[in-house]
Amino acid sequence: MAGPTLRDVAKRANVSIRTVSNVVNGYAPVSDELRARVQAALDELDYRPNLIARNLKQGRSGMIALVVPELDVPYFAELAREVITAARARGYVVMVDQTDGDGERERELLGRDSRATMFDGLLLSPLSVSAEELRARGNRVPIVLLGEHIFNGSFHHVAIDNVAAAREATAHLLGLGRRRVAAIGDQPYATGETAQLRTSGYRQAHVRAGLEVDERLIVPTPRFHRRQGATAMEQLLALPEPPDAVFCYNDLLALGAMRALTRAGLRVPDDVAVVGMDDIEEGQYSTPSLTTIAPDKKEIARMAVDVLMESIGGAARPPAEIVVPHRLIVRESTTGQVPASPAIRPEEPGAGERGQRYV
Repeated sequence: MAGPTLRDVAKRANVSIRTVSNVVNGYAPVSDELRARVQAALDELDYRPNLIARNLKQGRSGMIALVVPELDVPYFAELAREVITAARARGYVVMVDQTDGDGERERELLGRDSRATMFDGLLLSPLSVSAEELRARGNRVPIVLLGEHIFNGSFHHVAIDNVAAAREATAHLLGLGRRRVAAIGDQPYATGETAQLRTSGYRQAHVRAGLEVDERLIVPTPRFHRRQGATAMEQLLALPEPPDAVFCYNDLLALGAMRALTRAGLRVPDDVAVVGMDDIEEGQYSTPSLTTIAPDKKEIARMAVDVLMESIGGAARPPAEIVVPHRLIVRESTTGQVPASPAIRPEEPGAGERGQRYV
């Protein structure tokens, strides 16, 4: 037996079929009163849209792609889960792929005959591809960029304010009375923009506190993995004056650093306090639990999918830098205390607490 149709829903709600279609597909603004009436009819009739038929009629596949550098980095795995949830709510299936941070694999996605043309849209977290290459790409698949590779407003780009986030993480350590705060994760080369933004925030926190930065305390790493964090921490401990705190540019680096500190017989946070970034689940269960900067991954996913859906539907919103909130979550690695519940404090006004910003 065939299920209820748009006509059946329209009759039950006493509205036009077009109004029902607008509510179901989100094509046009509908008043709250009409939307509530249509939704009640949809629920009563248990209406389920035929997504395959709708997509075929519109010349679409009903699929989008999410392409990230490394799926074995927990941040990207957790973000992928949120993207899948957000896309499913819009009736879309997500294919997830990784580039391994390889520039050629990123560029392959932009070609006329690439696999990207199989999809209605692309969410891409690039490391190497340039704005010029994106503008000159051979396919016209709608694209929204994730991550912190800077494109100066040339494309829709969803990210947190990395400078503000790093500044807050460093200020937290300085506010605890630590005076030799190290930074692990700088990447002073063309594709290391994320790291460079975080180094900028680290420096700004020192300036605001009236302190000079000891350049020996800034340790570059080629990747943001546990091993690099441990190696960098060992290098810092070999200094004549080792640090009493360290800001790591992601949680994996921080977990590696804490392991190196434990091997050296030092205590976290008594001897060295540690802050990470990304709020991966592993950090909640490490010993000690990890203080971290938490980007709103759910909001990143929701905004990215919403903007991509608008582009797929032909919306003409100008390209924008969309800034999503972040929070500092204080745990044992800086205070030594187990919080009864996560102690969350937003960044200073203008960064984390006001929701997404368009710049």
